[in-house]
Amino acid sequence: MNILAIGDVVGQEGCEFLRRSLPAFKKLKGIDFTVANGENSAAGNGITPFSAEHLFSSGVDVITTGNHVYKRREIYEFLDSRGDIVRPANYHGGNPGRGYTVFDKGSVQIGIVNLSGNAFMDFADNAFSCVDGILPELSACKIILVDFHAEATAEKRAMGFYLDGKVTALFGTHTHVQTSDAQVLPKSTGYITDLGMTGPADSVLGIDYDIAAGRLKTGMPVRFMPAKGRCFMCGCIFEVDEKTGRTLSAEAVCVE
Repeated sequence: MNILAIGDVVGQEGCEFLRRSLPAFKKLKGIDFTVANGENSAAGNGITPFSAEHLFSSGVDVITTGNHVYKRREIYEFLDSRGDIVRPANYHGGNPGRGYTVFDKGSVQIGIVNLSGNAFMDFADNAFSCVDGILPELSACKIILVDFHAEATAEKRAMGFYLDGKVTALFGTHTHVQTSDAQVLPKSTGYITDLGMTGPADSVLGIDYDIAAGRLKTGMPVRFMPAKGRCFMCGCIFEVDEKTGRTLSAEAVCVE
């Protein structure tokens, strides 16, 4: 089966481009399951029930999130009530939402785990210890996917090798810049350090580049505004043997 993982969907522009692009792309590539990071999908940052439903109705099966998941209070109840959206599992256990879920495809069950990195990130327990505790709970799932929402490339690489042979695929999110290392690790786990983003291509992580550069040059506070213009949808396709849960190939994609 072919699994598509989509990088951070950013704002209204990203949501609208996803809706225009995803259905035809899934048909073209024979995609059987789609997971997307939606923690920046709401206008102005974070995620709302409205932006989440937009992703689902555009063809996303499961939404993962990250450090902006709690920016909008209206998402809290939604996180608790839905089984197709997850937040980092190594956040405090009493927080809204769940850190992993199981999606029943009929012929196969797919486990989806969301983790937050620890390097340069706040309020998360140790990601390695956390995933050790989760994997036994997903023993019935032949396919297990992990979205590691982390800042440091070294931490993502380390987690990839740590989970090699234990999960089907691990993909990094958060930095919004697609890396060129889509691969199958030695023990058959699919891997990419960062999927990239879905939204304005001529931008600084989705933000108007003049505003971002001005903030960095002067150090003065500014109001970030989303960039306009051409968009892209970045991610990775993992070809998976659903009988063994092993990844056969990993291909980075970027649709404009």
